[in-house]
Amino acid sequence: MMTQYLEIRRAHPDCLLFYRMGDFYELFFEDAVKASRALDIALTKRGRHEGQDIPMCGVPVATADTYLARLIKCGFRVAVAEQMEDPAEARRRGPKSVVRRDVIRVVTKGTLTEDSLLDARRNNFLAALAEAGGALGMAWLDISTGVFRTQALAFESLAPALARIEPGEILIPERLTARLDPKNLFAERPPAIVPLPDSRFDSENARRRLAAYYKVRALDGFGDFSRAEIAAAGALLDYVELTQKGRLPVLARLLRLAPGAAMEIDPATARNLELFRTLSGERDGSLISVIDKTVTAAGARLLAARLAMPLTDVSAINRRLDAVDFCLTEGDLRVRLRGALSGSPDLERALSRLSLARGGPRDLANIRDGLTLAHELRGVLAAAKLGLPQDLTEAHANLGRHDQLVERLGAGLAPDLPASTRDGGFVAPGFSPALDEQRQLRDESRRLIAGLQSRYQSVTGIASLKIRHNNVLGFYIEVPAGQAAKMPESPFIHRQTMSSAVRYTSTELGDLESRIARAAETALGLELELFAEFTAAVLAHGEAVTKAARALAELDVASALAELAAESRYVRPEIDGGADFRIEGGRHPVVEAALAGANEPPFVGNDCALSADDGAAGPRLWLLTGPNMAGKSTFLRQNALIAVMAQMGSFVPAKSARIGAVDRLFSRVGAADDLARGRSTFMVEMLETAAILNQAGPRALVILDEIGRGTATFDGLSIAWAVVEHLHDINRCRALFATHYHELTALAAKLPALGLYTMRIKEWKGQVVFLHEVAKGSADRSYGIHVAELAGLPAPVIARATQVLDSLERDRKAETLSRLANDLPLFSTLAPAGPAEPPANPALGLLAATDPDALTPKEALDLLYKLKQAAKT
Repeated sequence: MMTQYLEIRRAHPDCLLFYRMGDFYELFFEDAVKASRALDIALTKRGRHEGQDIPMCGVPVATADTYLARLIKCGFRVAVAEQMEDPAEARRRGPKSVVRRDVIRVVTKGTLTEDSLLDARRNNFLAALAEAGGALGMAWLDISTGVFRTQALAFESLAPALARIEPGEILIPERLTARLDPKNLFAERPPAIVPLPDSRFDSENARRRLAAYYKVRALDGFGDFSRAEIAAAGALLDYVELTQKGRLPVLARLLRLAPGAAMEIDPATARNLELFRTLSGERDGSLISVIDKTVTAAGARLLAARLAMPLTDVSAINRRLDAVDFCLTEGDLRVRLRGALSGSPDLERALSRLSLARGGPRDLANIRDGLTLAHELRGVLAAAKLGLPQDLTEAHANLGRHDQLVERLGAGLAPDLPASTRDGGFVAPGFSPALDEQRQLRDESRRLIAGLQSRYQSVTGIASLKIRHNNVLGFYIEVPAGQAAKMPESPFIHRQTMSSAVRYTSTELGDLESRIARAAETALGLELELFAEFTAAVLAHGEAVTKAARALAELDVASALAELAAESRYVRPEIDGGADFRIEGGRHPVVEAALAGANEPPFVGNDCALSADDGAAGPRLWLLTGPNMAGKSTFLRQNALIAVMAQMGSFVPAKSARIGAVDRLFSRVGAADDLARGRSTFMVEMLETAAILNQAGPRALVILDEIGRGTATFDGLSIAWAVVEHLHDINRCRALFATHYHELTALAAKLPALGLYTMRIKEWKGQVVFLHEVAKGSADRSYGIHVAELAGLPAPVIARATQVLDSLERDRKAETLSRLANDLPLFSTLAPAGPAEPPANPALGLLAATDPDALTPKEALDLLYKLKQAAKT
C-alpha cells in the first residue's frame, strides 16, 4: 500500500495527497505533519518506512469538504486519490492485492465547484496572463459557472483589471515572474500565483485547443483576439483539464472585453470607496451590502460583476437602465418575477458539477426545476402590458423551451433525492421496469428473512431464535447459548460461539443473502446507468441551459435594482457622451441606509456640478473646505459611488443626475499605512496620489481628500498646492479636492476652472452645528479644537490649544501666500531654467557704500568688524 501511495505522491509533488482508505482520506509523511498543523487534528503514526515511524493523520470522507476548504484557504493544493474498485475485487486477485487508486482531481483555489467551498453570491475566477508579440493578454474563467472572458491590456492597467475580477488563482508564464510584483498588483486578498512553463502559453497550441473545445475551425467568429489573449485562454483550458483529470466544464462562449469598455477602478479606489468590503474587511457596511436586493445566487453574482465592471458604452448602460425602468414601472410584474425567482436553484453551478462528473441527483433536480421556472417566466414576461425593452426581450428569448428535457427529468427523478448517487433511490418508481424488479427483490428481503426465521423457530422449537445481520458475517442465525443443544446438525452450520449466544448459517440463508446482495447491487447499477443518461441529456442541452441560467440572473438583477429604486427613492440617471457631471440632491447610499436603520434624521442631499469646459459653464475642479466632521469625505465618496452605480446600470440616490460617462475613477480618501511593505501612511498617500496624477485623463473622475496632511505643514501645503495646479492644467479632469489648507483658496484667482465650495456650519451659543450642506465659498478655519473637545480631551488641553491657535493665527503671513498666488508662475519648474543669479555679497555692499576719506579711526575699526561679520554670513 505504501508503495502505491508513494508512486501517486511522486506524480503530484506540489500537492497534499488525500489518499482514500475506506471511510477516511489519510495523509502520510510530511503531508500529515503539514495538514495536522493546518487543520489542528491529531498526528499519529502507522507502520515504518526506512526504519522510521510513518506520520499519519486523516479526515472522514463524509466531512472532507470542511477540511478541504481550510487547507485551500491556507494556500495548499490537494490531490484527491479515490479507490477505483471495490475492495472485494482486489481480494479476488490475492490476499496481498492492493485496492486500485488514482487521483480524480486536483483541488486548487481557482478550480472549486462544491457549494460548501464557494461563496454562492460571488464568482470564483481562475485567471491567466500571457505575453505575445510584446503585448499582454489576460483571460479568466469561473469553472463553477462557465463564465469565460479575455482582455488585452497594458502593464499599467493590470492592477485595475485584476482588482475587478479578484481571481482566486492566477497562472503566469515563468518569463513574466520577474516582471510582476505581487505586492504592487494585489493590495489585499492576494490570489494563489502559479508559475507555469512558457510552453504552456504557446498561442498556436492555445488556438487549436480553443477551436477543438468549441468545435469550430477558427475563432474569428468569436472576436478579434490578440495572440496574448489566445495564449492566456488556452493556458486556462489546459490547466483545468490537467486539474480535472481530462474533464472540462461547460463554458459559455468566449467573450472579449474591448479596450475602454469598462470603467477602470484601481485597487486603492475600490478599497477607499468600500465597494465590496469596508476598510475593516466586512461585507456589512459596503456598497454591495446596501444595493443587493437579488433573490438568487446567480443574480447576486451578476450584480457583483456589474458593480466591479461599470460600463462606459452609453447605449449599453441605457439598455440596462431601460430594463430597470420597466420593472419599476410594472410593479405587479416585478412582484411576480421576484416571487417566482426566490425559489430558483443555481443552474450554473449544477450544470458545472454535472459536466465534471461531480454532480448528484439533486443537481439534476436543480436543472429540472430551473428550466421549469424559465418556462413559467416566459409566460409572465409575455403577459406584460408594455413592450419589453431590449435586454428583457433578449432574456425572454434566452429562457428558451426545454419541454422534452424537463419532462424526462420530471418523470425519472424521485420526489425525495439523496445527496450522492451511491446512495441510490433517486430514480422514480415505475420509470424503469427492470429497476423496479430488482428493487422489489431487494426490498422484500425483510419479509423473506422474517418468513425464514419463523420457519426455523418451528423446526427447532426455539422461540428465541433470530436471524440477524452485520457487516462481518452478513446474515446469520443466533440462539441463546443455553438453547444451542436443541439445534439440529442439519441444515444448520455452526459459525461462531460466544459466551451468551451461538451463531449459525444455512445453505438456504446463504442463497437468499446472495440474491438480496445481487439485487441491491444490480438495482444501484441500473440507477447509475440512468443517472449517466440523464446527465448526458442535460449536457447535450448545455448551451441552452447556460443561456437560460443567464436570463434568470438578468431578470433577478433588473427586478432587484427596480426594487431598490422603489424602496430608496432612487432616480434614473441620464448618461451621455459628454463630460459634465451634474448631481442634484445627491446622497450617500450606505450612510443613508445606516441612518434609516438607526432612526436618525434623514440624510442631507447636496448638489455637485462639474463642467466639461474651462469654467464657462461652471468649474471643472472643486476645492472643498470646511471643518472636521462636517461631511466632506462623505460628499466626495457619494459622488464617486453615484458614478459607479449609474454606469453599472442602476438608479442612483439623487433628485436628478446627468453624467458624462467616466472612463477611469480615482479615489484617495482616508489614511492607512502598509507596514508589511515598509510604507508609512504618508508614503501610501503619495503613492496613490502619484498614480492618479500620472494616469487621470479628461474623462476621468478624481476625488482627493486631505492631500499633504501626513507631513509637516508647509511641506503638505506645498504638495497640495502643486497637486491642485496639476489637476487643473495637466490632467484637466473632473475632480473634487477636499482640504483643510484654507490657503489653497488663493488659487481661485489664477485657475479659471477652479471653484470654491465649503461645508456649511452654524455657530450658536459657543457651539458649532454641522449642517452637512455644501455651499459656494470657503471656510476660514477647521474647528479642529471643537472636534477635539467633542472627543473628550481634558479642558486644560483645550484651553491651551486655543491660546496657541490664537497666537499662530496672529502671526500668519497671508500676504506671502497672496503673493504666491498672484506672482508664482504655474509649473515654472517644467521649463528649463537659465543660469542662476549669484547671491549678492554683503561685504561688497558695505565697501561700495563707504567713503574711506571720511572715516575716523574709530569708524574704520568698526567697519572692519562689520566686514568680518558680513563675510561669515
